[in-house]
Amino acid sequence: MLLIACPWCGPRDETEFVNGGEAHIDRPTPAESVSDADWAAYLFFHDNPRGWLAERWVHAFGCRQWFNVERDTVTHEIRRVWRLGEPRA
Repeated sequence: MLLIACPWCGPRDETEFVNGGEAHIDRPTPAESVSDADWAAYLFFHDNPRGWLAERWVHAFGCRQWFNVERDTVTHEIRRVWRLGEPRA
């Protein structure tokens, strides 16, 4: 079981959180002129590396805030947690 350090609430059990997928992906714009293929790529096709990945998480059963987590996809070790809008290391 993971222990995730919410930037607002502190360390909590992973059952309080929901993974929102890969972080730092730009939404295609303008929305009215985005092709179906580009929209599908934005929604469904992301990197799936072995190793470190920046992800977005939400504290769904807590403060309900979104934040970023840098997590190893193999070991699930968490190296860093930071709020949205803060610079990525």
